[in-house]
Order: sequence, then structure tokens, then C-alpha cells
Amino acid sequence: MAAAVASCTAARAFHGGKAAMQPHSVSRQFASTPACRRPHRLSCSASTSGTGSTWYEPNSASPDDLLQLLRERRQAAAAGSSSQQQHDQSPQAQQQQQQQQTRLGTVHLVGTGPGDPSLLTLKAVRLMQTADVVMYDRLVSEDILSMVHPGALLVYVGKQRGFHTRSQEQIHELLGLFAQQGATVLRLKGGDPYVFGRGGEEVQYLEQRGVCVRVVPGITAASGISAELGVPLTHRGLATSVRFLTGHARDGGEGDLDSTLAACADPHTTLVIYMGLGTLPGLTQQLSDSGLSLDTPAVAVERGTTPEQRAVYATLGELQAQVAAASLTSPTLIVIGQVVSLAPGWRRFQETGQSLDVPGASSGAFDAASTASSSGGSWAEEAQRLTQQLR
Repeated sequence: MAAAVASCTAARAFHGGKAAMQPHSVSRQFASTPACRRPHRLSCSASTSGTGSTWYEPNSASPDDLLQLLRERRQAAAAGSSSQQQHDQSPQAQQQQQQQQTRLGTVHLVGTGPGDPSLLTLKAVRLMQTADVVMYDRLVSEDILSMVHPGALLVYVGKQRGFHTRSQEQIHELLGLFAQQGATVLRLKGGDPYVFGRGGEEVQYLEQRGVCVRVVPGITAASGISAELGVPLTHRGLATSVRFLTGHARDGGEGDLDSTLAACADPHTTLVIYMGLGTLPGLTQQLSDSGLSLDTPAVAVERGTTPEQRAVYATLGELQAQVAAASLTSPTLIVIGQVVSLAPGWRRFQETGQSLDVPGASSGAFDAASTASSSGGSWAEEAQRLTQQLR
């Protein structure tokens, strides 16, 4: 999982064999999707947009609408090319254009890390400067989105508890449809695609349809946020192992989650729980029933590695009450284990009794300068500079 994965099987036409897809018969159910609750870039009219314009699609657009936007984007890019390229009507040039339109594109699943744009990989930045289509999740920040080149088609497919802009099956279908058009598709995910990111499901779907898929790892929240807090996930004498858990279970999978939690009550294991804010009371009870002490140090971190980061330190038995008092919201990561006692924030909590730790509230806290572009400009300018250096 830690290394980029390239699984480029022999590409075959989408419209052939058992993996057939019928883009013209795609259900228009996407058009009835509720309007997105997440702020976006401003839209630009395709008729007036050039290659330097920002491309954006309304969240409720159907697959056919999105494919049309992609075609318009390509037409605008072609209109901005050199006159020699525009008027090159040789048979060889026409053949190359036809091959590009019929060849299956490549899909890149890219992790964007825990939130701080400076934690992106160089490979992620390079792809963000070259992709035709960018499908991004709710946890991808505006700073990171600003690093996408302005000619890309942006498609929001974010999810949150109780509100999914598109189902996972619809996301699969969109990835396949864009690839069918020969587009280079960038699937931006928070954290790492293979750590509770459903990246494996998307890879399987695309591979079965002959699409070339590449996976670019990101710094998962457990690593990035624990490093920000000063919590080593393993430490000699305190933690000999670490386990990543999810607070959410698939439909019908609650029993599997319960049995997993029952095996996690090891005082020498660090537990990192993703998406566990809503189920924290039940998780706490299950861990206690399985033998884990309620005096175990714990921390819940909202929007870790960003300037909005807030951390709540408490013992496992008191964590839920303190989290409620601080009104933490999703996304929040929970870390439970003796290693939490090594964090400067835990020591301040022990000394002052103040459970909530906010960046900049005390010495040694979050360094806001670490999230600024190293060149002093915008993140978009930083991305362009890095891409030029990598060429």
C-alpha cells in the first residue's frame, strides 16, 4: 500500500464483452442529485472560456452533461493551440486525433494527505498540473484544489454522514465514462486511497473494464496528525503495535466491527480510529468491556495539520464528554494508547486541566507558517513552480 501501484492491463473497448458500458443509456438519475453543500470555484461559460479559464460543473450534472463539458474543454484547448497545429489536416494528424479519441484514458487515484498542502507528494502535484478531469472528495481543501491547473474539469463527488452527492457506484461509472473518452482522470482523495478510502473498490471496477489505473499514496491521517501532535504511534516500552480502525461499518457488518474492537483491548497497542466521532460512546463501551482501562490516555483531533486544528485530550473514560463540550465536528481522528502521554498537549492538559488544545494557544503548538507556500506566493503558483522544476 505504501508504494504507488501501476496496474495497466491490456485495454479493451468499453463497449465490448461482459464489461460493456452503454454511455448513451446511462440513467439520468445524476441530474436529480441535491445541490452540493461544499463551496466551489466559480463556473465559467464554455462559450467564453479559453484554456486559461477555470472549468467547473454543477454538482447535479448528469453523466451526459459532464461528457459534453469535457468535449467543450477539449475544443477550447484546441482553439488555443498554435495556428500550425490548428490547420494541420494531414492524414497522419487526423489519424492521431482519432486514436486519442478512441483510446482508453488512465485513472490516477491520488492521496492528498491529512490536509496540509505542503504534505502532498511531488507526483500528486505533477498530476494536478496535467490531468484532464479531477474528481475530488469533501476532505480535499480549497488550498489543494487551487493547485489544479485551470484547464481541468472539476467534478465534486464528496460524501459526508447522511449526505452523499453521489453513490460509490455512480462514482465508479463516472470514472469509467471519462476514461472511455481517453481522458487522464485524477481521483483526489483525502489521506491515502488505500486506507479507508475505498481505493481498492475503484481499482477493481476499472481494471475489470480494461482501464489503466495508477495509485499514488498519500500521508494517511494517522501518520500526519500524530506527527503534528508529537504522538509516536509506536514506542519502546509503551506500544509494540498500532491498529487502524474505522468507526463506520458497512451495512450488515456491525458484527465484524464488534469482533475487531474486542481484539483491540491491548494496553501495548495504539488504536487509531477514523470516522469514529459519531460512534465514540459505543466504541468506548466496547473497549472497556473488552478490558481496556478507562484511564488510558486519548486524544481526538479535528481537522488535523490545518490552521483549524483542534485537539481534545482526556482519558478514554472522559473523552466523549470533553469532545461534546468542545463541539468537535467531522473530520475528527481519535488516538487511544499510552503513547498519547508523550505529546506536549497531554503534558499541558495534565498541568493545567485544560482539555482543549488549539493551535497557537501555547508554545510548541501548531506552526501556521508550516502550511504556507514555501515561495511565499499562492499554492497555485507553488504547484506551477514545482512542475516546471520536475520537467
